Formats: sequence, C-alpha cells, structure tokens
Amino acid sequence: MSSASSITSLYGSNLTISEESINDDIKTVSMDCSREERSFYHLSIDEVVRRVKLWHHTMPRVLPHYAVKCNNDLAVLKTLALLGTGFDCASRAEMSKVLSLGVPASRIIFAHPCKIASHIKYARSQGVSLMTFDSHEELKKLSKLYPEGDLVLRIRCDAESAQCQLGMKFGVQPYEARSLLQFAAQLNLRVVGVAFHVGSGCAEPQVFLRAIAAAKQVFLEAVEEGHSPSLLDIGGGFMGGMQDSLAEAAGYINTALEEHFPQSMGVTVIAEPGRYMVASAFTLVTPIINKRVTRIPVKEVISSNVALEMEVGKRSDDDGMVDTVMHFIDDGVYGSFNCVLYDHQVVKPTTLQSFAGSESITSVWGPTCDGLDQIIAAMMLPSSLSVGDWLVWEEMGAYTLAAAGNFNGFSLPGVKVFMHQHTRMYLEELLEQQSLSESGTEGSSGICSEDECCSSASSGTRPASPCNGESYDQQLLNALTTQCTVSKAQC
Repeated sequence: MSSASSITSLYGSNLTISEESINDDIKTVSMDCSREERSFYHLSIDEVVRRVKLWHHTMPRVLPHYAVKCNNDLAVLKTLALLGTGFDCASRAEMSKVLSLGVPASRIIFAHPCKIASHIKYARSQGVSLMTFDSHEELKKLSKLYPEGDLVLRIRCDAESAQCQLGMKFGVQPYEARSLLQFAAQLNLRVVGVAFHVGSGCAEPQVFLRAIAAAKQVFLEAVEEGHSPSLLDIGGGFMGGMQDSLAEAAGYINTALEEHFPQSMGVTVIAEPGRYMVASAFTLVTPIINKRVTRIPVKEVISSNVALEMEVGKRSDDDGMVDTVMHFIDDGVYGSFNCVLYDHQVVKPTTLQSFAGSESITSVWGPTCDGLDQIIAAMMLPSSLSVGDWLVWEEMGAYTLAAAGNFNGFSLPGVKVFMHQHTRMYLEELLEQQSLSESGTEGSSGICSEDECCSSASSGTRPASPCNGESYDQQLLNALTTQCTVSKAQC
C-alpha cells in the first residue's frame, strides 16, 4: 500500500492508493496504533466510478443527476463531478457545495417542489434555472422570485413496493397536471419538462413503464397549453448494493423511452440516482467498546429469522430465560445507523477477524444513553468476540452519514478514501483534460470519448490500449467489476 501523490490535489492526504482487498485495507487502518481506536468508513472510489460507468453502459440516453441528499461526502461529490454527472440538489447548502467544486449551474436541477424563498433567490443568483414544482402556490412564488426559470412539473406515479414512498408528499396526479400548466402559462412561466419519482429504493422496476407513459401524456398537454417541453426527469428509486436491479429497471426504461420518447423527439432524459451510486462504495468499521453477558426473557429476543428463533428456543430454560450477549459500539441509530429507523434498512455485521468456537445470541447497541439506540435486536455472533474487536458493516453508503447527528456528544466516523492504481490513472487523465479545458485549450471535463481514450492509451498515459475492438470505458468497467468482486469476496 502506498500513499497517493499527484491526485491528492483533488482528494487531499486522506486518499490511499491500494491494490489490496477492502478487508486488508480495513485491517491496516484498524491496526494503526497512531490513530484513535474509533469507527471509520472505507470509501471505494473504484466502486463509485464503476457505478457511473455501468449506468452509462446500461442506459446511455439517461443522464444521471446524483441525489446529493443520499450522501454528500466531499470525495464522492468530487469524483462524480469529475466524471461529468449532473446533480440533484434540494437546498441552498447542497447547491453551494456542488457549485464550489466548479460544477456549472447547467448540471444542477433544483429538484424540490416546495422551495424556501431565500433558496430560490440563491439559485437565481447562481444561474441554477432548472427547478421542479407541483402546486399553484409554488408557481406564484416562482413568478415573483424567478420568473425566467426553467420549470419541470412533477407528477405522481408510485411503485407498489419501495423502501421509502414519496408520492404522499410530492407530485400531482397526472389528471391534475393541466390546471397547473394553464396557470403557469397565465403567469408567463416556462414549463420545460416533466418529472416523477417512483419511490426511493423501488422494488417494482416495471413501474417505469406506467410513469413514462403518464409523463408522455402530460408532455402532450403541456404543448397544448403553449409550452415547449424538452426534458424528462425519471427521478430516482434505483436500488444499490446487493439489491441492485439496474439491468432490469433499464430494460423497462429503455423500452418505454423508445415507445414514448424516441430519440427523434430530441428530448433530454435525466434521472436522480442516489443509493445506486454510493450504497456499496462505503463499508463501516466499528470497534466493540463494551460487552455484557446477561439473561433475559425469551420474549425480549425479537427476530424475524426462523432459524434464530429455533436456536433461542433450544437455549432457553424452563423459566423462559435465555443467555445473551450485548455488544456496544461507538456508532448507533443517532449516527450512521439512523438508516435503520428512517430508511428501513436491515443491517448485519461480519467480524474483521475469524473466530473459532461457539456462537452466542447477541444484540448490538449504540453508544448513547437512550434505550432506543439498539442496532440489532438479535443475531448469532462468535462467543469469543470481545472489547477491542471490530465489526464490519457493508453497503453503508446510502442515507447514513447524510442524516447522522451528534446526540450525546458522540462524533461521527471519519471517511478513509481508497482507490486502485488503474482508477487513479483514469481520474488523473480526466483532471488533465479538465485543466486543459479551463485554460482554454481543447479538452473535456467529463467521461472521455473513445477517441480521447485511444489517444491517451497510445501516448502511454493509460494502462492498456482500448483501440482493438473494445472501448477503454468498457475495459475499465470490466477491470473495476473484477476488482470489486474479488475485493468483496476476500472481505
């Protein structure tokens, strides 16, 4: 493992270039005697890049605008900005953070149908013109504060199954759209597109067939009311990590776009992925700070796992009591594990080291003084697991840090940034192109074209020539997929 050098201008000294597995990276950090023994995140930039590449490969027409609310870690935002993605921002703070990275206002959508007046004024001052709405009152507000804005009408089309439903709060039913389109025309406001969000963590990808069909009808109504719509925003809902269903969702989306919005229409299509981009890129590592062995009533062991319930039954005595172990860690539901309460996530740790011997019925608790701060009610963990050992929590990148607080004075885990050498070389090439573009020399500041990649390969700045039947982007995607699969398998 070696420290990064030239690319630290982007990521700073917190970046490590490593060819090791995630598990080995984590062991190296956890055994570092020079740092305080506390929780930390392992962030794989390789995985973020792979996700963006896979998105473009799977849905080439749909331009991703990352939902900043999902995880606003600076290293993530810098990576996505360099890769040329757009951004979905919902507040002044989110817009300001993205703009500070040099992202042009044209790559931001202010995707909040109920905006604070001062935030609208800020968007106007920065040239962020693309904004969503779903009510007459919002149109009145925009007519006074940003009359020249480019407005996108958000309609409602809910998935039958989603981790977090959003339709009960935002989006008008398609049959209500015309009155809003008429009112916007009366106010001389410009409606440039239609948006929807099927629900965060959508488990019914075929919903995109219904939603895109509904959006097409609203498009036609917008034209009838004197508008010239040219943008379709298909929102978020794309699963991340092991639940990733992008390929299935893309099949429905690509089919619906071809039917209702063929390329000949000239409509720009964007989306607002969040958890898809970052869920699997973050691994949380927590030290056990205390351990307590106790006997509790069987009825207090809550689990939906049939095998675990059977084990509890076997171990309980005639008085209905069972021996359990309580493990305490330095992060909890007021911190990273707020996702258990608010995002309905089911988390399960593994141990950093291998343990032989028996297992105990175990609960895992956060560090605060609140009895609510329970992360796992019951699971089986090694009996010999003790204070100072580490638990590893995979796929902790979505709606964790972004919604975490410091209740009881407990600080949040830091983020350790890692990438492999081939990712570093790729990103440095993009940095160089961006620098040339900013200096007025011809270049690009996003995902490079195949010609640019071939040129770079022939000049020796890339690891392999992509010009023999397979694009460099495809080669990089293949390499990243292989590396991430191997790395996680070793973990």
